[in-house]
Amino acid sequence: MALRSVSEMLVNDGESGGIPTTANQLRWLANHLLYPGLAFAVAVTWLGPLHGDLWFADQLYTTEGHAWSLHSHFVTEHLLHVGGRHLSAVVWLGVLLAWMASWRAPALRPWRKPLLYLWVSVLLSTALVSVIKRESGLDCPWDLLRYGGDRPYFGWFSTRPAWMPPASCFPAGHAGAGYAWIALYFFFLDRRPAWRWRGLAIGLIAGATFGIAQQLRGAHFFSHDLWTLMICWSTALLLHVGMLQVGTGASGRAGVVAVIDNASETSTIPASGPAAPGNAR
Repeated sequence: MALRSVSEMLVNDGESGGIPTTANQLRWLANHLLYPGLAFAVAVTWLGPLHGDLWFADQLYTTEGHAWSLHSHFVTEHLLHVGGRHLSAVVWLGVLLAWMASWRAPALRPWRKPLLYLWVSVLLSTALVSVIKRESGLDCPWDLLRYGGDRPYFGWFSTRPAWMPPASCFPAGHAGAGYAWIALYFFFLDRRPAWRWRGLAIGLIAGATFGIAQQLRGAHFFSHDLWTLMICWSTALLLHVGMLQVGTGASGRAGVVAVIDNASETSTIPASGPAAPGNAR
């Protein structure tokens, strides 16, 4: 059964061990880049140019009594925003400590490179979101006249008047503290492929939780979270190719042996995973 699952892994996904064949590489790229990219393009077209963002925000604003009544609520502001940011930073530091320990602890040695990948991916994802956010010039919903603020609404490609104060609400920084951890998908893909869906679920649930909390506070539109998700996924994917795939396995046989070792250990080692460095909002 182990050998059969290994062969399926190599044929269907080309997801670990040596570099897969060209056909499997194309299939892998389609599954991990093309299809997510197409879904993202459809979603942001509706949210942005077709004003789905405003529709979603209208529903939340109306439900909360035509005010952002959850703006300062304990759960949304203190527990999920402040607490979530701190949790993400603590776990990120924990990954760094685990990587440092891998140089002395034999049990962690096989995880050394994936741990470094995970640490770098979370750091780079959150940093990219933060940099783009500083330069985007887009307002938060709570700043807009439509939702009780004092500024007119401008779309993504609109020219912002020089007289307006600066804005930095796009993409969603705090959601990035969760979505950055979708790198766990590729982290486990390298060592324990069967666990990759658990890693993906951790990142998606953490990002969605943080993102929805901020939407309920009036801090972000839905599309802000979606852009953050795509930035984090693309960063994790590119780093996976650059850090974990390129140069892995001197030959196809070495890659297969690595996969067999991973598959044989999957059922004996319990699953665990980090969850989420955060930004201002």
